[in-house]
Amino acid sequence: MSNFSLADAAIMVERPEKSRPLGLFFWICVFWVGLNIFGAIFANLLPLANPLNENFNAINAGPGLHHLLGTDDLGRDIFSRIVYGSRVSITVGLGAIFIGYGIGAPLGMLAAYRRGRFDAILTTIMYVLLAFPALIATIAVLSFWTPRSLLKIIVVIGIASIPLVYRVIRTATLSVATKDYVVAAKVQGATDRRILMKELLPNIAPIAVSFFLIGVATVIILEGALAFLGLSVNPPTPSWGNMINEARTVLAQNFWLAFFPSLALCLFLIALNFIGDRIRSHFDVTEVKL
Repeated sequence: MSNFSLADAAIMVERPEKSRPLGLFFWICVFWVGLNIFGAIFANLLPLANPLNENFNAINAGPGLHHLLGTDDLGRDIFSRIVYGSRVSITVGLGAIFIGYGIGAPLGMLAAYRRGRFDAILTTIMYVLLAFPALIATIAVLSFWTPRSLLKIIVVIGIASIPLVYRVIRTATLSVATKDYVVAAKVQGATDRRILMKELLPNIAPIAVSFFLIGVATVIILEGALAFLGLSVNPPTPSWGNMINEARTVLAQNFWLAFFPSLALCLFLIALNFIGDRIRSHFDVTEVKL
């Protein structure tokens, strides 16, 4: 007779059922995101013009051989500024969401697993924080917390993202915390740590990864909005949001000054959102009877 553990003999298990293929466009998006991150990391090593150098002999020059995407009203190379600007936008996006996940995700998992008073109190606090608009809170804090720096922007947005991350991870954990394989693990005497790490985390990972990518995209949009209000990194340091903001005054004479950074921002966000959505659907699991 076979020697099965109680967990192995659970009535229901989680299995992928005919996962949707990732598809060619998914890999194109992965390549595009990777290319942007590569450029952000190694911008100093690439053969790019200094994004801060002003060339008054090439003011508002159109796209050409010497300036692939043209120059701005101070003669600075737009392509170089977009590549260097991705550093700020991507760093803010990743840094803020890492903070949100580092605090919100463990709390969300614990609250959904333990339930009871701990869950009730923590969820009430998070929902109260969610009731207050994060954008308004971020604007208020950054307006008074001067001088602004990249680290301060990341910290403020990261803290503002904690309640939303908590809500998503808690909801995802609740959906699997009462499954038979979790109950079986408890009956076998598995520790809470093992159940959280071996049983719950793998099953909520697709949702967590998907929301992580979407969260990065959302934070990048928020950084762009802050830059448009003059609350991001101080010029002349480039970011996608700063470049779009600076283009407002010369848009009639130099439309590509806003068009190209807007296009870079848009394509990066589309790629992130598509990757996140496809990962969620590809690794979606359904209950299958043994």
